[in-house]
Amino acid sequence: MASEEDEKKMELEHVTSLSRRDHERPNPFFRVRAVSLGGWLVTEGWIKPSLFDGIPNKDLLDGTSLRFKSVSTGKYLCAKSGGGNVLLANGTGASTAWETITLWRINEDTFRLRVFNKQFVGLDGINVVAVSDTPIHSDTFRIVKESDSSSRVRIKAPNGHFMQAKTEELVIADVSNANGWGDDDPTIFEMTIVATLQGEFQLTNGYGPNKAPEIMKEHWNTFIVEDDFKFMKSHGLDAARIPVGWWIASDPYPPPPYVGGSLHALDNAFKWAQKHGLKIIIDLHAAPGSQNGFDSSSTRDGSLEWGKTYENIKQTVYVIDFLTARYAKNPSLYAVELLNEPLFPNVTLESLTKYYNDAYNAVRRHSSTAYVVLSNRLDLSSQLEIPNTKELFPLATGLRRCVIDVHYYNLYYDIFEDMNAQENIDFIYKVRSSQLDNITTVDGPLTFVGEWTAEWKVEGATKKDYQRFVKAELDVFGRATFGWCYWTLKNVNNHWSLEWMIKNGYI
Repeated sequence: MASEEDEKKMELEHVTSLSRRDHERPNPFFRVRAVSLGGWLVTEGWIKPSLFDGIPNKDLLDGTSLRFKSVSTGKYLCAKSGGGNVLLANGTGASTAWETITLWRINEDTFRLRVFNKQFVGLDGINVVAVSDTPIHSDTFRIVKESDSSSRVRIKAPNGHFMQAKTEELVIADVSNANGWGDDDPTIFEMTIVATLQGEFQLTNGYGPNKAPEIMKEHWNTFIVEDDFKFMKSHGLDAARIPVGWWIASDPYPPPPYVGGSLHALDNAFKWAQKHGLKIIIDLHAAPGSQNGFDSSSTRDGSLEWGKTYENIKQTVYVIDFLTARYAKNPSLYAVELLNEPLFPNVTLESLTKYYNDAYNAVRRHSSTAYVVLSNRLDLSSQLEIPNTKELFPLATGLRRCVIDVHYYNLYYDIFEDMNAQENIDFIYKVRSSQLDNITTVDGPLTFVGEWTAEWKVEGATKKDYQRFVKAELDVFGRATFGWCYWTLKNVNNHWSLEWMIKNGYI
């Protein structure tokens, strides 16, 4: 752990390393102390799980990955070659990707089924195949459960007949009547849920067009309110980072299944921020097509399609243009974050650079003072999370009021699994400090630790352990030349909730 002398030395280095870019700022010593309003305008189910409680058949939402084991063959339904061919019933469990089927939900018991290579399941006569690349031309299937508590199901095909695993090599839909749930019935499958998603798409499509508007309006009106802005201001915070989804630019009539109203909620946030003297960082958390395949990017089924076409990039630039134009004259607009956590290597540096350049220009058309935040690509294969921390520097160095966003979590990676409290604290003072120093340069962009939290992998940590850990994070992340932002203000998981951490004396 750093000594008092070391901390004073770090502070001196922090003050003396102010970049020439700081002279663009009215107060070059000002640093953002912010918190993200996660789970508000872009749903993340783990932040507020109760939002999903009223969805009928809520275990089968969009993006749910399933495996179906035939009770008669003892093998799994399997897309031959991963797709583009017939379905078989010969999966042994060794190739989980080919044996996994992902749902596109139509209603509570009717679905489109998508296989590994992204083809949709359909019929060729009575043969069950996975050849269609587009949902428009694909078939829908009903999943019929034995009971709510049972894992046994039948799959009813669009021809009105049930699918059966006649043999390991022959899956057809030709059974008109099925009775009982015996162990030798080829129409019966044991269904296992492999993975689920709980994002905005799952929530709104799960409730459907009649119920979703009511649910979302209630959530937007109650999850974050004006008193939260008073709370932030009174406890030393000076900014809120607000994640938004791309559909907000089409409010009040966004494309289904999204519902209108999030733009009105964002308007309220700007009004409250101005009233209570807080800054706002708009953060495009969910881009069209999804930039990372996570719930937080509102992916439908885990696919990552953002940036693969120019039209997709152009649509995203429009969202940034719309938001900046709307709030450019509001004194609370401090920064616009162009995209949250694009995933390496799925999002190429070429497409990301093209987008960042065009979106930066969109911001500048309306504001010469708003900072523009560029998020580094997230590398899930790396133990240090960021593949090349300076890969955006050639672009960012030539831009005014430009910021590089890095996310520092002592989570998710194997290296943190067996660390004790002191080792986590040492990691902050040594490794995170070195990482931050590496991207803090005299002539480069400003640096922003745009997401961090007090949660870690330490079992049985005491309150004192958490306090020491948070102190280390504040000591190091406070040296970022733009500032830092805690994830998030409210969360059912206590240590992720800055509100809970403050009220209970942890921070």
